[in-house]
Amino acid sequence: MSNSPSVSDERVQFGKSRALSRKTLQNMGPLIALVLMVLVFQAVTGSFVSAGNFASILEAAAVPSILAVGASFVILLGAIDLSMQGVIAAASMTLSLLVANGINANDFGWGGIFIALLVGVVFGALNGLLHVFGRTPSLIVTLGMWFIGLGVAAVLFPDRVPTMHDPLVLGLSSVHIAGLSLIVYVACGVIAAAYAVLKYTRVGRMIYAIGGDEAIIVASGLPVRRYKLFAFIVSGGVAALGGVLLSAQLGNGNADIGAGQLFPAISAAVVGGTVLSGGRGGALQSALGALILEVLSNGLIQIGAGPYSRNIISGAVILVAVGVTSYHLRRKLRVVK
Repeated sequence: MSNSPSVSDERVQFGKSRALSRKTLQNMGPLIALVLMVLVFQAVTGSFVSAGNFASILEAAAVPSILAVGASFVILLGAIDLSMQGVIAAASMTLSLLVANGINANDFGWGGIFIALLVGVVFGALNGLLHVFGRTPSLIVTLGMWFIGLGVAAVLFPDRVPTMHDPLVLGLSSVHIAGLSLIVYVACGVIAAAYAVLKYTRVGRMIYAIGGDEAIIVASGLPVRRYKLFAFIVSGGVAALGGVLLSAQLGNGNADIGAGQLFPAISAAVVGGTVLSGGRGGALQSALGALILEVLSNGLIQIGAGPYSRNIISGAVILVAVGVTSYHLRRKLRVVK
């Protein structure tokens, strides 16, 4: 009797090898792409790799990475949160009117920051409640909250721009440690905390499980609603934190401060490997995606690419990233929950 492996065994091994290669590409692909971009831009410009340029990239990527990490909690469920721009605007206006400013006599300091963050938590909780208990698709709920947030910010906006004088808030942008502003360190803290929650807590494991196959979790009798509500609250709170940090950079409150922040954040999550169908990716991947997009933008500017060319190239990168990360799901009919 022959001891040589059968054809079926070889097929099994080949299938396992393909699956392993695909998983490796999905996990390591974004990091490899980042390294290759750095090498290419260095070869073309000769000055891309420098401490000053890397510091500029980290500063530019700090807030987008925070927003991408917050959005990833909802994306991991297989849902979406489009309310980010409205939450950022409402939080920005709330902050600028509660801390020391040039419009009124308020000077609540930490209290003003806390209330601004609480605004985001409330928006996130409303998103979650309407989605989970109202059984309304997250796309519709959060789109409505987007406009409600913008409306709240517009109502709060006074006769003139509320310039902030609070040293605590302004210090987030002006105080530097080792050449980097405090905003960068806040971003690192948020990324680390989000990673720990998703990786090492029951809440994080349940979020992944719900995104992977919600029907099985529901059939198991586990409290799915609780974990979905938590994810939306985190997303809203982190969006408000983004509004606080953007206001610190700008030095005042602005109802339009969140303009252009939503889709780059979602794109960063996808580019980093957080799959829109849910259950795959996470905080580190989304933050890496934000860094990739900032490296790409910085490099294209240095080589002289115009704004339209940068948009075309960035869009192509996002399409490729989506194709690579979701190709194995092509046979599944999935919609945003």
